[in-house]
Amino acid sequence: MTTDLSHDVGLRAAYDDHGPEIYRFAFRGLGDAGLAQDAVQETFLRAWQSARHYDPGLASLRTWLFAIARNVVIDLHRRRSTASFAHVTADEAGVAAGLPPVTDRTDTVLARAVVTQALDRLSPEHRQVIVETHLRGRTYDELAATSGVPAGTLRSRMFYALKALRVTMEEMGVSW
Repeated sequence: MTTDLSHDVGLRAAYDDHGPEIYRFAFRGLGDAGLAQDAVQETFLRAWQSARHYDPGLASLRTWLFAIARNVVIDLHRRRSTASFAHVTADEAGVAAGLPPVTDRTDTVLARAVVTQALDRLSPEHRQVIVETHLRGRTYDELAATSGVPAGTLRSRMFYALKALRVTMEEMGVSW
């Protein structure tokens, strides 16, 4: 589905299609119905504000919205942990009973999808040095021995690769 979030109709369609899922995601992460509603509202506000950065060729609308929602949930967690008021949980099944939150791999899956899409946008040389050193744990010397590229060049390449990755992820709507 292609949705133009800069128009009210497109934003409404995106909300209708993804709002309930984002609410459930936020509720599982926050354990508070009111904060989960705030998270959904903030997610769509941020999406609307940065709609010009959304590229359907890089990620589906759902993936992009969930990446924004993840950042919103993290922001709300931080804000809540520094607040001076007591936290009151919602009276919904599971939360009211005091059950611990269910393990949810959505966050991990979304993070991997976003990183994979960002890496795909880098040059092959930049992608290789990041994947080999950060994801596969190889040292610059090991990579130099197998690739024939001097370790110093690989270090320099890593510096520029990480800069390019940061810019790419910011263009995708990921905040740090």
